[in-house]
Amino acid sequence: MVVERPETLDFQPVLWDGLAGWTARDLEPALQAFRRSCDRLGRRADGDWLNPQAPWAGRVEDWRGACAAAAMTQPGAASARASLEAVFTPVRLLARDAETGDVREQGLLTGYYEPYVDVRRSRQGAFTQPLRRRPDDLVTVDLGRFDESLAGRRIVGEVEDGELVLYKDRAEIETSDAGEVFAWGRPVDVFFLQIQGSGRLVFADGHEERAAFAAHNGLPYRSIGRELVQRGELEAHAASKQGIEAWLSARGPEATAELFGVNPRYVFFASERLDDPSLGPRGASGVALTPMASIAVDTRVMAHGVPVWLSADLPELENWTGLVISQDSGGAINGPLRGDFFWGWGETAERRAGTTRAQAGWVVLLPHTVVARLFADTEPA
Repeated sequence: MVVERPETLDFQPVLWDGLAGWTARDLEPALQAFRRSCDRLGRRADGDWLNPQAPWAGRVEDWRGACAAAAMTQPGAASARASLEAVFTPVRLLARDAETGDVREQGLLTGYYEPYVDVRRSRQGAFTQPLRRRPDDLVTVDLGRFDESLAGRRIVGEVEDGELVLYKDRAEIETSDAGEVFAWGRPVDVFFLQIQGSGRLVFADGHEERAAFAAHNGLPYRSIGRELVQRGELEAHAASKQGIEAWLSARGPEATAELFGVNPRYVFFASERLDDPSLGPRGASGVALTPMASIAVDTRVMAHGVPVWLSADLPELENWTGLVISQDSGGAINGPLRGDFFWGWGETAERRAGTTRAQAGWVVLLPHTVVARLFADTEPA
């Protein structure tokens, strides 16, 4: 069986010794992350596509052997490398312009983290912005249930007079009673918490819990950093989280509210116990994220649970290479070779995430059966 390749991706087999840093990098964090993805995969049927929108990544049954090998791998870098090399073939991803046919080897890599956010149980002082649970009237529709060609695609809205319509935008939500309020934070903190998608809430008594992503209102994400650059308020190199926060601090509450209104997307949260502080929040794939070993991808072209060997100049880590697992998605993560690197939590993660904007090379590790189908129609060199 030959798998239809996506118009926006090309594939190029490479050798293990062609992966810079492969023999030197600690693979254990990514291996642990992969095992968590495998645990999730174990609940699915063999014949399921890993992702119907990215059939090139194969079916669940193709990944059973790799998952079994990962589960049995003994601790130690040499053991991890040997295990991965036995079950995977490295394949370089190339982004292709569907109109011109132009190919590029790198794509934009940004970073995100899990922030610590000071909050209160009730509105008081500077803590004026609510954190809201998912509203009862928010409806998510899996289009694949109505048309197989739309498998994996979802829309969000609310029902009015028997019809599904767009949900409220940010401004409308903030003046409504949509979603139960469970905490209050500073407006800037809550806005950036919504961009990150989850965070660790710290209450006045020292109690901590997690604000986990529950849903969004289905409207498009619009970057306030890009907006400030377009207005001439910031240079592109200064449009980081830190640069935006400095601009907001200098302008005051009215300008802050106006700028936030540029982004119509609104994120709702679920409050969760922080049972294991060593694990990150659950990503869109349903598994806990691992610092510097999990990445968010565009699931219109990429499947979750796929190991990726990344190479990029990261903040404070020039010429970094390492293994990550695709375990999350994000509203701003669109297109081939587009990734969002999970840094973890704490000050270092925040600092690095806010300044991560690099061109990254991608090599995916695919089971041998997947690679055989992917190149079944390719003439030998």
